[in-house]
Amino acid sequence: MADALGRVQALAESPIVARVAAAFAEAGHELALVGGPVRDAILGRSVHDLDFTTDARPDQILAVLEPISAAHWDIGREFGTIGARVRVGDLVDTVEVTTYRADSYDGVTRKPVVAFGDSLKGDLRRRDFTVNAMALRVPEVELVDPAGGIEDLLAGVLRTPVEPEHSFGDDPLRMMRAVRFASQLGFEVEGATLDAIAERAGSLEIVSAERVQDELNKLLRTDSPRRGLRLMVDTGLAALVLPEIPALRLEVDEHHHHKDVYEHSLTVLDQAIDYEHSRHPGAEPDLVLRLAALLHDIGKPATRRLEPGGAVTFYHHDVVGAKLAKKRLLALKYDRQTIASVYRLIELHLRFFGYTDAVWSDSAVRRYVRDAGDELERLHILVRADVTTRNRRKADRLGFAYDDLEHRIAVLAEEEELNAVRPDLDGNRIQEVLGLRPGREVGEAYRWLLELRLDEGPLGEEEAERRLRAWWAERAARSDVPSGGDGQG
Repeated sequence: MADALGRVQALAESPIVARVAAAFAEAGHELALVGGPVRDAILGRSVHDLDFTTDARPDQILAVLEPISAAHWDIGREFGTIGARVRVGDLVDTVEVTTYRADSYDGVTRKPVVAFGDSLKGDLRRRDFTVNAMALRVPEVELVDPAGGIEDLLAGVLRTPVEPEHSFGDDPLRMMRAVRFASQLGFEVEGATLDAIAERAGSLEIVSAERVQDELNKLLRTDSPRRGLRLMVDTGLAALVLPEIPALRLEVDEHHHHKDVYEHSLTVLDQAIDYEHSRHPGAEPDLVLRLAALLHDIGKPATRRLEPGGAVTFYHHDVVGAKLAKKRLLALKYDRQTIASVYRLIELHLRFFGYTDAVWSDSAVRRYVRDAGDELERLHILVRADVTTRNRRKADRLGFAYDDLEHRIAVLAEEEELNAVRPDLDGNRIQEVLGLRPGREVGEAYRWLLELRLDEGPLGEEEAERRLRAWWAERAARSDVPSGGDGQG
């Protein structure tokens, strides 16, 4: 405990905090660091965000911050929040200062009713969990902990500062925050709090899809989202947010056996994160990869067939799953690029497994790269992560096969600039060679040349022109259309 309090003291005395604290004190306002910075300092974790709360109203906050900041913004003004970039010597940090709050949902609308409060303890009571309901008054350095957050922090427990039914009624999104913090901090959710989540899971429907998506993203970006995802499934939250995940717990009868698709999907997510860290150490979490890993098998329930002899098949679950993922991500208001990337990864995640049955031709390797496009690196990770068999020999065989495929891709890429596979002739040259105007036939010729490029590799411009003219003449002969472009000479 002494070490924890020492870290809190050091936080209060850090240059940026001390500068902001002095400015508010000079203006006659209260100020306290609140929530995450205090929690993380006590835990000995890095403090990245400096969140303050104050009795000052937004206009007053802005007046205090403006003289000491290199930049400031008021995008959160309606919620009482003003942000700024504060500089002290060579140190620059972002701070957010929010007026004491006392807002809640009215139980009907999808947005909270904003109301400003007038006391620090009142503000802390409306926060989500006791471990986030601690504040550090500055500059006087006084720890304010009305709900026993330190004890819960040291015990690794998530509990609401007030009755959980009341807390989740004020803001149902706190239920999603509970599962996220369980993963982020590695904490257990206290029993009564967990029961309240299960009882009130349905109330999450009044929260906007954008806010739900934001919490889901924060969960998936943690180092170990499995704990939070399990809680989502067990409490019923997943039935509202990602119903495809609990649907993976397929019923298995005594005659038909297959691996648990739900557990498999969580393991694939774990392994994808491990590969992500090993291949790109220190990089930001890859949300697209993690969404694809979690959702890659959601087409299995719809395609499951029980075959004679005890076999279970899931034909075309890759294509079905890609479509289901697109529909779900659209409902959660994800952006187009994220949806397109996740769709492509799920659609392609099974293709590699044909590589172990017969060695691919160079043409097949080129098509694999062409179809993956910008998602090739993510596809490498997803395919490797999808191997969860306990059969060591099988796992090694698949691993060695993918090593070989990646090696072949690298060799071809070096020889042929494979990452930008294009025909030897562009659209303008095709028009010149065949005497065409812009239109459908140019696109048809371009696609034919691209297939030729994928099949045989680079041909060179002269050979490509010769082959194109021969193909065009043959095409014209088949269709009785003169080889002069649009059939008009």
